[in-house]
Amino acid sequence: MAIENLNNSTQEAEDIEKSVVVECEDSTTSPANSDVDAPHFGRKETKRLLRKMDIRLVPFLALLYLQVTSPITLQAAWILIICFRLSFLDRTNIGNARLFGLEKNLGMAGLDYNIALAVFFPTYVLAEIPSNMMLKRFGAKLWLTTIMVIWSAIVIAMGFVTNFSGLLAARALLGLAEGGLFPGVSYYITVWYQRHECGLRLALFFSAATAAGAFGGLLARGIGEMKGVAGRSGWSWIFIIEGILTLVVAGFAYYVIVDTPDKARFLTSTEKEEVVRRLKHDHSSLADEFDMKYVWDALKDWKIYVHMLITVGVYTPLYSVSLFLPTIVRNMGYSNEQSQLMTVPPYVSACIVTICVGYFADKMKTRGVFMLGFSSLAMLGWIMLVSSGRSAVQYTGVFLATAGIFSCVPIGLAWNGNNIGGTLKRGVGIAMHVGCGNLGGTISAFIYLPKHSPRFISGHAALIGMVAMSFLLSLFMTVYLRRENSRRDRWALENNMMPESYTDEQKFLEREKGDNASFFRYTI
Repeated sequence: MAIENLNNSTQEAEDIEKSVVVECEDSTTSPANSDVDAPHFGRKETKRLLRKMDIRLVPFLALLYLQVTSPITLQAAWILIICFRLSFLDRTNIGNARLFGLEKNLGMAGLDYNIALAVFFPTYVLAEIPSNMMLKRFGAKLWLTTIMVIWSAIVIAMGFVTNFSGLLAARALLGLAEGGLFPGVSYYITVWYQRHECGLRLALFFSAATAAGAFGGLLARGIGEMKGVAGRSGWSWIFIIEGILTLVVAGFAYYVIVDTPDKARFLTSTEKEEVVRRLKHDHSSLADEFDMKYVWDALKDWKIYVHMLITVGVYTPLYSVSLFLPTIVRNMGYSNEQSQLMTVPPYVSACIVTICVGYFADKMKTRGVFMLGFSSLAMLGWIMLVSSGRSAVQYTGVFLATAGIFSCVPIGLAWNGNNIGGTLKRGVGIAMHVGCGNLGGTISAFIYLPKHSPRFISGHAALIGMVAMSFLLSLFMTVYLRRENSRRDRWALENNMMPESYTDEQKFLEREKGDNASFFRYTI
């Protein structure tokens, strides 16, 4: 039923002639005839194509809760979602390892654990923009597989560290290796999907993180019982087993990921044309080539920097929850084993909410209102954690906080990506967005300090302030983008240059302007 609804909403987007034409990925050759931009398949043919894609997805629905129903390479979709799930699991499993004697065995004390968390993020951030440029240059198949093999080897090595210094070195290298995955796959999605289909797909993709949180708690609970096997501690086996699992998936990734629609062997030549045609119909003739001037365009765009600040306000509480939730739940009065299991329901709830939010945001073709609504929900959750010492109230607050903050991540990313014109500028802009947001991971490592245990009131209050910042900046961007679209519409009326009336030749003349092109309209 959900898949059918998604098919219908996708088809409606194709059947309705939009008055606003947006950014495109075209070549530097002369513009083609405007008839090429129109959808080629009829309604029944498109539904048949989508159904073909669904059949490929069904075996994975139960595992991944996916409903990917546009003509993307679905094999790549599920393998990339698994990759991200493993990436998030590998970077946050230290929170579970902590409960199985990590600090004691490595002689850690005071803020050592917090430092071990923080050292991951500077290298993670440094890797993101160069990584997306390499992905654009070499393709997703080669680049994503390479970094996945590297980080899985590092995670396995973390299971063999014998002191605090070794853990720090491994965490820093892990950040460098993992830094390219999230911005890379986020960009990859925009290469296959229409602009207002990205929100749900990013939500499906990011829901893997919430699933990783739930799965990680269960997995760690089981692996932790391997204490003593081969003379190794339970925390050591958590790293080793999860690293091996990642390495196995990496072995399949190279053969499953497809760089671009025109290289998808599972699609017929007609279906490949339809995928490309749908993207051209959704976009306009904006620059697609690799040219460093588009990198500078991204670095000079003030709107991207506002989104970067919004993301810091979202990612800081996101990582705080991911890294410290087992500790927060344990301090409600539960044992280590109970707290591991009790982290699962909030993550499952957040996973479902994140997917639903992505679906409705795409259906309504809007982002800002959802950012405002779910950042408010997250603040309510942390207010409950601050205001009451009752475990039932606090645990309810955890549900609201996780559902609200996890939902903001893919919506915010889709919002920024929708409003960046040109493929290279968009790739760099997405990397800037995710990179700056991940600086929040460094902050999050010092949000919940041991001296504030067990209530962590100051930490919860700090996160309320971070989310409030994102709320206010999201409100500003919503108002600004609405006014800018209105200004462009007024100019178009005065000059008789409505977006739908542009010829391909006229669009081609503005192809290097990106989202500053006169026919571009922002997603609000």
